[in-house]
Amino acid sequence: KIWEWKKETGNIILGQLKKLGCGLDWDRVAFTMDKSRSKSVKKAFICLFDKGLIYRGKKLVNWCLKCGTALSDIEVEYKNEKRSLWYIKYPLKSSDEYLVVATTRPETVFGDVAVAVNPEDERYKKLIGKIVKLPLVNREIKVIPDYIVDKFFGTGAVKITPAHDAIDNQIARRNNLGFIEIINTSGKMMNVPLRYQNLTVEEAKIEVVEDLKAMGFLIKVEDYICSLGRCYRCYTKIEPLMSEQWFLSVGELSKKAIDATNHGRIFFHPKSWEKSYVLWLENLKDWCISRQIWWGHRIPVYYCVDKKGNKTNCKPVASLDKPTKCCYCSSKNFTQDEDVLDTWFSSALWPISVFDWGENENNEDLKYFYPTSVLATGHEILYLWVARMVQFGLEFMNNIPYNDVLIHGIVRDKQGKKMSKSLGNVVDPIVVIEQYGTDALRFALSKIAVQGRDMQISEKSFLVSRNFANKIWNASRFIVINLKNVDKLNDDIHPIELADQWIITEFIDFISKTVSAYESYNVDIVARNLYDFFWKKYCDWYIELSKIRISSTDLNVRRQVLSILSYILKSILKLMSPIMPFITSEIWEILSKNTPIKHVGGNCTANNPKTIIDNLLEGNFNALLCGYKCSIEKMNFIQDIIIRIRTLRNEMNISPEIQLGALFSVLNNDKRELIKANENYVKRLAKISTIKFEINIVRPKNSAFIIGDGIEIFLPLEGLIDINKEKARLIKEIVLAKQEIKATSFKLQNEKFVQRAPKSEIEKVKMRFSEAKLKIEKINENLKIFG
Repeated sequence: KIWEWKKETGNIILGQLKKLGCGLDWDRVAFTMDKSRSKSVKKAFICLFDKGLIYRGKKLVNWCLKCGTALSDIEVEYKNEKRSLWYIKYPLKSSDEYLVVATTRPETVFGDVAVAVNPEDERYKKLIGKIVKLPLVNREIKVIPDYIVDKFFGTGAVKITPAHDAIDNQIARRNNLGFIEIINTSGKMMNVPLRYQNLTVEEAKIEVVEDLKAMGFLIKVEDYICSLGRCYRCYTKIEPLMSEQWFLSVGELSKKAIDATNHGRIFFHPKSWEKSYVLWLENLKDWCISRQIWWGHRIPVYYCVDKKGNKTNCKPVASLDKPTKCCYCSSKNFTQDEDVLDTWFSSALWPISVFDWGENENNEDLKYFYPTSVLATGHEILYLWVARMVQFGLEFMNNIPYNDVLIHGIVRDKQGKKMSKSLGNVVDPIVVIEQYGTDALRFALSKIAVQGRDMQISEKSFLVSRNFANKIWNASRFIVINLKNVDKLNDDIHPIELADQWIITEFIDFISKTVSAYESYNVDIVARNLYDFFWKKYCDWYIELSKIRISSTDLNVRRQVLSILSYILKSILKLMSPIMPFITSEIWEILSKNTPIKHVGGNCTANNPKTIIDNLLEGNFNALLCGYKCSIEKMNFIQDIIIRIRTLRNEMNISPEIQLGALFSVLNNDKRELIKANENYVKRLAKISTIKFEINIVRPKNSAFIIGDGIEIFLPLEGLIDINKEKARLIKEIVLAKQEIKATSFKLQNEKFVQRAPKSEIEKVKMRFSEAKLKIEKINENLKIFG
């Protein structure tokens, strides 16, 4: 049934990955429980077993009562929870005095083997070595010293129950104390007085507290916040128990993994995760690798049994297949260990098992692909998976599994909450794809994927990204349509206008920064660079300015500007393809079929992005670039003029369809000549019909006035707008803005609002207040235009 379920859900998962645009090798699909991976797991276990690194022993483990299995330390999730702290009298032997012990687990009093105090605690120095009697059972135990005891916890004296507490277990081992097990794997009490036998832990706690109180042993109870461990699967409270389990000795494995990191063989992105990774390995205890569940890789250990099925005293054997004969007693009867391996054991082998290491450790795929380049993963499995893959890679391949580890964050909702079905804030990526498209989803996630930080997403994120995808499509369509009107493109690009020089300079800088971001795995920077360059520079400015020449009757002029447009578009598609594979591939195919662009065939992901800048700098751009440096400053000057005129038109509510005349007063000769040389840019983008240059201009009546950067610009408005109506409209806007200031100011002065409202809401109110003030300032400036 499980294999049927795996086939059904596995295909769903693979289908989702394809919809998400994951560029995987679909001919190499593998599953952790399939035949080849099973061989790898068995082989790894046997190798470690034969080396003496895997052993079976009875130790304190984390036990999940609901799952009915042991868990490793890292599979336990800890959370602070409200509990109680009980203060209990432990009478001193042959004395009327008593020691007060504080505990969060009174029900485990029957498993106590000592009371521990800090040897530097002056209150208890005289009691070290003394005998106290356990409440309820009157058993005698010693007061022992141990530096791990916190003098400030409770009374500074703690009960030691080594069979049911990790710290107590350490103390007991250091002091050669015994172990008394009082809780079984079902969570029931055992080895306790008959009154408490077979009660659950919680039932026993109630009864024990009542009896302690009735017999005068309970002094007081306090509320207490303590860290409780819960199962990472079902969130049931963990019960520490002594259990016979299989363990992997990790000392040497951890040392090799630490050395690989310290010697610069593995790099973390961001580097801040390296320290915690190494620290975890340094403090790693032997790994409990056996599980008492029914789905997983069964431990390949066989026991020799007699004819009645009882285990003999012969040593167990680790084997790929069931042995045919016992090498100790010649018996032919065997039984396999019933436990299965921790799922992370097989996962740790993935970099090699996926290439069939268990069947042939020297196969060509493994030689070619191992070690791999980069692992991209979430920080929540850094220790569960990443560290263990490194340990196993070094153990079995004598080499690291990958050079770089990219740690990404967890996707959260717009309030910063972790996505959860119970909270109802889960975003289904397939639904997002249906609404906004795969490329929009991928771009939205890429744009916020800051290394190591969790990501907050909302519907607005996908809407912005969909608009960006539309912009890419429409801009590309415009270029493709116009490429059909030229017979060929120039092999060498010769920028002749300021706009050409400016876009190429910005383009080379953009490529350099974007390639650098890719190489350092800063995908968020890549996405933002793509967005800013393509939309704000390439589309909003260069394409708009290129329309002047595209409409030219001169074929050479059209060919020249289209050569630059198409070259930059192709390069951008290559840089975009890892993030937005579908739209870039589609556009690439259209370019290859319908345009005269050379060498556009193949896949747009064929080249490493770094080759784009290499090709540029090896070509004629490198020589020309030196002369283009000043083009950015010049173009910024022209753009500033256009933006100022556009802003004024918008504020004055002048339709874009209306062409304005403009008077320019520019004292600086260089600036004046720069504007004259590029006045066609200003005319087209600022909707200006004519430009006149004069030195001393008398401001025309009812004209708008712009000043800055050593220039004065006058836009005569006589006859273009109704002056009185415009004045009335602006005055009305001021009244509304003042009302907004009053409302927002009232909210910000309200202490209850400031204290209780979400920070984001307070920021929104502050923003409305600032915008209203700025609006009044702008309107007053415009009113001055009319005198």
